[in-house]
Amino acid sequence: MARPIVLGVVGDSGAGKTTLTRGLLRVLGLDHATRLNADDYHRYERRQRAELGVTPLHPDSNHLDILTQHLVHLRRGEPVLKPVYDHRDGTLRPPAYVRPSRFLFVEGLLGYHTETLRTAHDVRVFLDPPEELRRAWKLKRDCTRRNYTTDEVLAELDRREHDADEFIRPQRQHADILVSFRQGSHPAQLDADVVLRDGLPHPDISELFPPLGPAAGPSLVRRSDDLVLRIPGDVDPGYATELEENVWARMSFANHLRVRRLGELTVGTDLYRSESLALVQVLILYHLMWGHLDQAAGRATTRAPGRRTSGDDSALFL
Repeated sequence: MARPIVLGVVGDSGAGKTTLTRGLLRVLGLDHATRLNADDYHRYERRQRAELGVTPLHPDSNHLDILTQHLVHLRRGEPVLKPVYDHRDGTLRPPAYVRPSRFLFVEGLLGYHTETLRTAHDVRVFLDPPEELRRAWKLKRDCTRRNYTTDEVLAELDRREHDADEFIRPQRQHADILVSFRQGSHPAQLDADVVLRDGLPHPDISELFPPLGPAAGPSLVRRSDDLVLRIPGDVDPGYATELEENVWARMSFANHLRVRRLGELTVGTDLYRSESLALVQVLILYHLMWGHLDQAAGRATTRAPGRRTSGDDSALFL
């Protein structure tokens, strides 16, 4: 088996990392994709952090050396015995046996903190919603799923601010895809700014946009060396589908994956669907599919920009 294609999804607590990867896992299937939560590598339990006056956002509060070792082993196709952190009560549980699959999703707080960690990822995504929205998401999640009170979450957010500014946000510069969701008039209406950096050969979707962009709709603009895709939360579903179809057409060898629906998100315990989230997920899926195809064909995956064409070796994915 070719080595796994590693996707990194980094962002502060409550930024939407699990929502993003959950949709990709549904599409690829648990037989072909493994999720590794870097929170499992916390050094301290919740009670210990409170006693020590530290936060889980600080590198010293995490076993980043062990996380790095495990990523190296998994990339080689070797299983690992990883730690387990239980968010429901903030305790460390017995370790779990993890086998690598075709795809490995690594989500967490500090995935790009060191150069060694950064180079272990084939595709690097950073989620960067506005602080007001991230705090609202975290508050609702922690109170409904992690047994926190409102006062506890708000106090913890304040305690974490220094470490977030020093260690989490600087990782934005290392992302291939930088995603900023903003809340619209409805929980499912997420405006999105998606920065597509030149480190990866992104699909060419420029022909779908007028030269100056629509007055009130999706647009694609060049900013320095990057492309910025702007997707309003109330985008016309038909136009959003056209954008998705354009990306799927560039990975036609993976059409068998289209049985699952992208774009689903949970706010608290309520389930919604977002067109902008679906488009972000299919753009990431594009890079995962092409990375796997390159590996299966014996080609080195490349981070240099360029147009991809499937050629005659697309069956290698099956």
